[in-house]
Amino acid sequence: MPELGGRFVAPTSLDEALAAVAAGARVVAGGTDLVVGTRQGKWALPDDLVAIDRIAALRDITPTDGGIRIGATASHADLAANASIRKRWTALADACAIVGSPATRHVGTLGGNLANASPAAETGGPLLCFEATVHLRSSVGARRVAMADLFAGPGRTTAQPGELITAIELPATPRNTGSAYVRLEFRRQMEIAVVGATAVVTLDKHRVSDARIGITALAPTIRRVPAAEAALRATDGGRAAADAAGRQAADAAEPISDVRASAEYRRAMTAVVVRRAILVAVARARGDDVAIPASASPFGAS
Repeated sequence: MPELGGRFVAPTSLDEALAAVAAGARVVAGGTDLVVGTRQGKWALPDDLVAIDRIAALRDITPTDGGIRIGATASHADLAANASIRKRWTALADACAIVGSPATRHVGTLGGNLANASPAAETGGPLLCFEATVHLRSSVGARRVAMADLFAGPGRTTAQPGELITAIELPATPRNTGSAYVRLEFRRQMEIAVVGATAVVTLDKHRVSDARIGITALAPTIRRVPAAEAALRATDGGRAAADAAGRQAADAAEPISDVRASAEYRRAMTAVVVRRAILVAVARARGDDVAIPASASPFGAS
């Protein structure tokens, strides 16, 4: 491919896209964050752009050996509506159903959400707790990165220059597993998490045999909380156990104060939001039908 020289290209093959990235082009899919950030003065619009939304292979959502592989340009709307994700990886459907506005969800992509590496990204917590694997490609090779190793800090990932996120793979979930993503929000549209929490819970004879708890917008990167997970395991998953896990999550949080909330408020709300996520996840593991998105459900709110 010739030098771009201030051009916009929209290839239909991955190889063409990777060649453009290798030549220094900035990748754009839905463009929701790139355009907003430019308008807000966070950065200048790049000279060279390569749009990857026309590469059909990057949009596929396909079953694997018990799991599911999601192309990087699958939209939030497609993921929130996908029957398999709603049934087996419900926390991801919860998250995708509340990203931005309906227009944002229609064009915004999962890969773009991860590449931005925002500590408040809705999808990061569910993918972390489901122990997803991120597929990266460049013009010279391919590799896989565990979701736990992807985020390096606010706005930074461990992807190397020239690498493009091509897919996200989720492993199978055990039987009797329920999950939920809940965020504290001040409005229902065009919002990002003030506090967010993911819970993935597996039951064995009405006891919690495994638990994964993630916190969002509460540290430089989205992270799991081992102490909260330990507090929930071997319990009945009820209110007392959820409260105990919530307190552990609050202790582990490293919130900041900004125009949207103080650090003190965020820490106090961590225990509440984590408790809600756990109670919804446990209910879903028991077969209860809790509406998607969990954030809009009154379940566990009181």
